[in-house]
Amino acid sequence: MSSSLFSLAGKTALVTGAAQGLGQGIALAFAEAGADIASVSLNTSEETVNAAKAFGVKAVSIESDLSDHSNLQNTFDQALELTGHVDILVNCAGMIRRTPAKDHSEKDWFDVINLNLNTVFLLSQIAGRHFLERGSGKIINIASMLSYQGGINVPGYTASKHGVAGLTKAFANEWAGSGLNINAIAPGYMATENTAPIRADQNRSDAILDRIPAARWGTPEDLKGPAVFLASAASDYLNGHILNVDGGWLAR
Repeated sequence: MSSSLFSLAGKTALVTGAAQGLGQGIALAFAEAGADIASVSLNTSEETVNAAKAFGVKAVSIESDLSDHSNLQNTFDQALELTGHVDILVNCAGMIRRTPAKDHSEKDWFDVINLNLNTVFLLSQIAGRHFLERGSGKIINIASMLSYQGGINVPGYTASKHGVAGLTKAFANEWAGSGLNINAIAPGYMATENTAPIRADQNRSDAILDRIPAARWGTPEDLKGPAVFLASAASDYLNGHILNVDGGWLAR
């Protein structure tokens, strides 16, 4: 099989939440595959940008508070300035608030829904209009195991990730016939800042690992191949799909 199927040379990818963790891993995977990178985060993502440039591509850091939706169009326009086009959007920026449902504050609920779901909808809408004009484009959303399950002490996060899975399918239904691909990755339990509290709880961590057939926590490296696949020509007939990268968690 030709490796050109998985090449992203000549493409520009806008990746939110790319300063660290899963977003950073995805951005660097795209750079390695030849894509120019617009790394979007609340604070500077120069570490990601410098690492991307080492692959010989263009890369810029865009600082943007994505929870303020008045910033979204300007954020996309800054990415457009990189090469004059954006071909791939990855909605990875997100937050989690861990509180039992009975104590989950209204602020926590709205903060999580706003960034994890509202921003995904609105930024996808902005990118989608650009892609529809060109007749091509890829949107990759970051879903979760909690797109399927209820979780514990994370009602807002769970609701948002169920919503992300639904939006992925809704956009695909409308845009697949116009040359766009909208899919999502649902990471399993990953060793990131978001999971630090439960990894620090030995009993909880052990219970999670006991259920993962791969017998380990995932890492950003585990998303590199799936993300490049969904961003490349290799996935041109895949739409509205939630790709589970979970070490076998859901199989149990």
